[in-house]
Amino acid sequence: MSDTYPATIAAIRAGLAQGEFTARALAGHYYERIAATEAPAAPAANAWLTLCRERAEVQADRVDALARQGQPLPPLAGLPLAVKDVISMRGVRTTCGSRMLEHYIAPYDATVIEKLETAGALLLGKVNCDEFAMGSSTENSAFGPTRNPRDPSRVPGGSSGGSAAVVANGSALAALGSDTGGSIRQPAAFCGVVGLLPTYGRVSRYGLVAFGSSLDHIGPLTRSVDDAARLLGVLAGPDPRDATCADVPVPDYAAQLAALPAGFRIGVVKEAWGGGLDSQVEATVRRALDRLAGAGCDIVEVSLPHLHASIATYYIVATAEASANLARFDGVRYGLRAEAESLGEMYRKTREAGFGAEVKRRILLGTYVLSSGYYDAYYRKAQLARALLARDLDRAFAQADLLVTPTTPGTAFKIGERISNPLEMYLADIYTVPADLAGIPAISVPCGEAAGLPVGLQFMGRHFDETRVLQAARLWESLHTPPA
Repeated sequence: MSDTYPATIAAIRAGLAQGEFTARALAGHYYERIAATEAPAAPAANAWLTLCRERAEVQADRVDALARQGQPLPPLAGLPLAVKDVISMRGVRTTCGSRMLEHYIAPYDATVIEKLETAGALLLGKVNCDEFAMGSSTENSAFGPTRNPRDPSRVPGGSSGGSAAVVANGSALAALGSDTGGSIRQPAAFCGVVGLLPTYGRVSRYGLVAFGSSLDHIGPLTRSVDDAARLLGVLAGPDPRDATCADVPVPDYAAQLAALPAGFRIGVVKEAWGGGLDSQVEATVRRALDRLAGAGCDIVEVSLPHLHASIATYYIVATAEASANLARFDGVRYGLRAEAESLGEMYRKTREAGFGAEVKRRILLGTYVLSSGYYDAYYRKAQLARALLARDLDRAFAQADLLVTPTTPGTAFKIGERISNPLEMYLADIYTVPADLAGIPAISVPCGEAAGLPVGLQFMGRHFDETRVLQAARLWESLHTPPA
């Protein structure tokens, strides 16, 4: 049997159905790849935190039994997939990249985990992330930073840095990530893969450890737009266990990529081309826009007047929600518990030992903006600014089918370069946070390189219009041949 396996969901499913290889052998191949990428001589990617080999092999045997019997295979049959370690898997560690939950074993599966396994996916294990998904570099993990496969001296982005890295280094074909302010799309851009943010409410959050409850999304990272579409088709849909999950029809996204429209009216956000944008990133993205125009797209300029306020708005809303959500980690019910002589001292010692610096910073900021005397000055004002940004987006979509920006203002930075400068780190999310604040879908696709590092192109769409977002990304993908 060849050691070379197909690199798309559709091809894996077809190969299994035709008996070209088995899901058990495919799983073994990917575990060998994991071992190679995590070997110290590599240097180690430090992307995988917990492996689930026995569980994956049981699933592989189910898929192989169906194939031997000539039964129809489920849509994701044999897909080797990684799971960001903020999503619960029954009987598996769910650390959230934190000492607080280092030994926590989840007692149930998230809805997305149930859906993936029902669809035949092989869940290889859990991957590294910024602690409680708070960060843009995966340097905030209590278990050390993950390295970018394109340059091990650089970050893979965050907070879903482990998810992007394992797709980019070939130790998984796809991964689940979560996105609160750009945590799927930014690492996808830094690692040169596809990262999809679904509409808020399109995918159930049941089983996702909460960071910002009005902002959190689960979505896929893949090597191709078609694979992202196939994964979204499985992940999407209503869930009675998540009151924020919308009961709206789920299209056949993959089928709708088969016949692309003749062209799109693409709105270029004029405020995105300002200070802080790397000149090589700008040139790369502008070349992509020229090629889209040459392919029949109508490129128009649109305005988001409140884009400049999105970072401040996001870091008030998100930290306020984080301070409430993380109050449950107090040493009483589960997770780390420090020994102390009084309840108050136990709370303090547990949270001091369990949380890292960035999580503490965000809890303090969130508690401050919610406190008496400051709520109106900060949190209420941030919610008003959020509404203004959503209105700006509605007006822009009245002029265009889709909006486009660079995914990030720069390329992957060096490990350690920004960790002591939170403001500089936060500003790297300027183009991604608007979609989270408004709850609209967005995707980052590779669009070239700047100084030898990947650059991402971001498309944003109207609520529940993932179809058009995916179609535009697929059109670009058909025009763009990534460097070898």
